[in-house]
Amino acid sequence: MIAFQPLPDAQPGCALCTQAGGVPLWQDEAWRVIRAEDADFPAFYRVISRHHVAEFSALLAPERRRCMELVCRIERVLIEQLRPAKINLAALGNMVPHLHWHVIARFDWDSHFPQAVWGPRQREVRPDALQRIGMALAELDACVVEALSAAG
Repeated sequence: MIAFQPLPDAQPGCALCTQAGGVPLWQDEAWRVIRAEDADFPAFYRVISRHHVAEFSALLAPERRRCMELVCRIERVLIEQLRPAKINLAALGNMVPHLHWHVIARFDWDSHFPQAVWGPRQREVRPDALQRIGMALAELDACVVEALSAAG
């Protein structure tokens, strides 16, 4: 894991410019990856632009390709390690207008499935989601970091 450090050009008042937003795992010059701390969805990662940009189309083509490469690498790790029912990808930014992608492993037993993670709870999950994913978060995080580090 790495320590979060805001960049000198961080936008004051922007939570993703000024705060880690979760457990910092990996970064390069343009992107960083965190694991969101959500008990209902333990395999919930975000790929976050290190520079304040609101829209995907504001990036140059190589930056867009790099972003999607990182998203895809996380998705592959989640599929291979956890065998979820589905992977949810989203880049909404309605609450925080700073470019970031959500990569979330979803299971047919999870608290909101088949609804969105932001939708209404469908059920209580026992044992809790962390116990049900079948892998320690530290181990899953290490797999994510390894895949991202291989991306160059």
